[in-house]
Amino acid sequence: MKEAVAGELAAAYDSAVVDGVRAADYRFESGRLTIHLAREFGFCYGVDRAVDYAYQARRRFPGRNVFLTGEIIHNPHVNDRLRDSGIRFLSDPSERSETLGANDVVILPAFGVTVSEMAQLTSQGCTLVDTTCGSVLNVWKNVIRYAQDGFTAVIHGKVKHEETRATASQALKYPNGRYLVLLDRDEAAVVCDYVRHGGDRQAFLDRFGHACSPGFDPDRDLVRVGCANQTTMLMSESLAVGEMFREAMADRYGDALPHHFRAFDTICSATQERQDAVLALLDEQQLDLMLVVGGYNSSNTCNLARICADRARTFHIADPECLLSKDEVRHRPVGAPSTTTGREETTRDWLPLSGPLHIGLTAGASTPNNIVGQVIKRLEDFCR
Repeated sequence: MKEAVAGELAAAYDSAVVDGVRAADYRFESGRLTIHLAREFGFCYGVDRAVDYAYQARRRFPGRNVFLTGEIIHNPHVNDRLRDSGIRFLSDPSERSETLGANDVVILPAFGVTVSEMAQLTSQGCTLVDTTCGSVLNVWKNVIRYAQDGFTAVIHGKVKHEETRATASQALKYPNGRYLVLLDRDEAAVVCDYVRHGGDRQAFLDRFGHACSPGFDPDRDLVRVGCANQTTMLMSESLAVGEMFREAMADRYGDALPHHFRAFDTICSATQERQDAVLALLDEQQLDLMLVVGGYNSSNTCNLARICADRARTFHIADPECLLSKDEVRHRPVGAPSTTTGREETTRDWLPLSGPLHIGLTAGASTPNNIVGQVIKRLEDFCR
């Protein structure tokens, strides 16, 4: 079965074009066009494993209903293929998780699920196929340790993201467990000011009530904090948030800092490698523009686009169909809020029409190679 699934995955997601670009030192040349491919891009190990498990589950349980709790990864093409294979999504409006039973198979996505979701599915007797990424599990271990020791988990992440919701739920496994989710350095600065000086408790809750554990009290729950993060956030920002809290707690508690502050490196190595690779590409090459390929609701892809936009004209596209013509491109504005469908705009005159053209290319960790290969071929067609 494993061999059959491996063949199916290769046929669906591999790309001879991408293999050729890798073999040519991550460089594609055709006429006036040169594409510089980042040396780390696309499917990471955790995504590859999750997709593999989903395909294996469909084959292993013939005749049984196979469900996913939601998107297995944030890539519409991969999720659509799974739907086409007969796997049903509990996040679809027509599905009801409460009706599942012992004959049903449920795949847990790479992001993980909340403690309450896991308990419900287990109590219903479902067969569970857990594809939770190892990097996510590493974050959970630290958050659980915080909860055990009475530290509030301060999580740098997006409060509605599946991974962050699952991580936050781990903090509630113990009676003294608390969490607070912060999106960025601006929100962290507000909380750090409260740590140093105190403030209006109700105003704090009005701002952060949607992003903290039930019954959260900043006067009590910011006395001991431990930092964690959604694994797909911008690495530099996660590190900066952790340092902001270390400094604030040091200002407040001085030499007693170890009793009030903890931090562990919970940044996903694959996320870091892709961010480092695109920074290296931008350092090494003079580019006319950057293309970042991946789902609009993919956090790691959006952060790759943020990095690129600081250094070059950048377009975040979901797929090759977004390259409408040599005159128009449909893309997600860099920095726009990520939603399930994303918000797109169309830009004209995006591609220089004459002279040598150097384009940088990267892809998020949930983008398969076949999509990257199709982007390369479409760019080649535009430049003939």
